[in-house]
Amino acid sequence: MLPIEGTLVEKVRKLEALHAGTKIDGEREAARRAAERIRARLAEFRTAERDVELHYRMPDPWKRRLFLALCRRYGLKPYRESGRHYSTVQVHAPRSFHERTLWPQYKALSEELDAHLDELTTRVIREAIDDDVSEATEQPSTKALPAVSTD
Repeated sequence: MLPIEGTLVEKVRKLEALHAGTKIDGEREAARRAAERIRARLAEFRTAERDVELHYRMPDPWKRRLFLALCRRYGLKPYRESGRHYSTVQVHAPRSFHERTLWPQYKALSEELDAHLDELTTRVIREAIDDDVSEATEQPSTKALPAVSTD
């Protein structure tokens, strides 16, 4: 495992422990206990309120994978009805679980993943292609040339 991957895995475990409300150290054991606490919290929410069908639109495949794995980790069964866009994910869960646990944890993990992917991409480009990884410079519009899209 690369050093950057190791730190990402460690941060993901710590974020899960934070969202579970646990303060236990010891990486794998803490992550296991955190997941158990979150599954217990989901069970509590389900005794207090009914599940609703939640719809998520996730066009980014990496973030969709993260969300699907997070749902499955807590015993939720994500799905997509036939005919829906590939980026649509549906889940049955209590709304309060979504608002207080699932979505905040997903957002925190997603931000961490973005930061690591950005760092990794920048490092690979610098080492293999060019040191300049800055954005394109902004210039005044030149209407004389036709624009061509590559999309």
